[in-house]
Amino acid sequence: MVTMTALEEELSRVAGAVPDPELPVLTLEELGVLRGVQVLGPGRVEVSLTPTYTGCPAIEAMSADIERALHDHGVPDVSVVTILSPAWSTDDISEEGRRKLSEFGIAPPRPQGPAGGPVPLTLAIRCPHCGSTDTELLSRFSSTACKALRRCTACREPFDHFKEL
Repeated sequence: MVTMTALEEELSRVAGAVPDPELPVLTLEELGVLRGVQVLGPGRVEVSLTPTYTGCPAIEAMSADIERALHDHGVPDVSVVTILSPAWSTDDISEEGRRKLSEFGIAPPRPQGPAGGPVPLTLAIRCPHCGSTDTELLSRFSSTACKALRRCTACREPFDHFKEL
């Protein structure tokens, strides 16, 4: 594990506070896509970012937003590199991020646990509006490829479910 300098920690907080372009209720830190910030030299910073899936169209907007935030923070030379390995997983979403998704009306993904470990058995998706587990799938895809459209049969409200990856 590489130890970050105080400046790298500060710049990581700035980059991590950038809102996700598709889910602005979450920051990139809460979403778990920000992998690292490294100072390469005076005024030169490299940010490592992992997309939620290969070919994610939001990665360009994320990169531009990070560059803008760090430029505004006084860093003249910012490069954002895409890291594909290890791949992003919905387990990378922080607890705060899961809480915010639920408050925003999106059912957060269920935890997957470590690879090769026991598979958690969760049979229901909880409605973020009323808390009922009596929900049904309307469409495997919603406003983005990483979400499914569901409806609660108790309160009848439709909602997005952030699919587990």
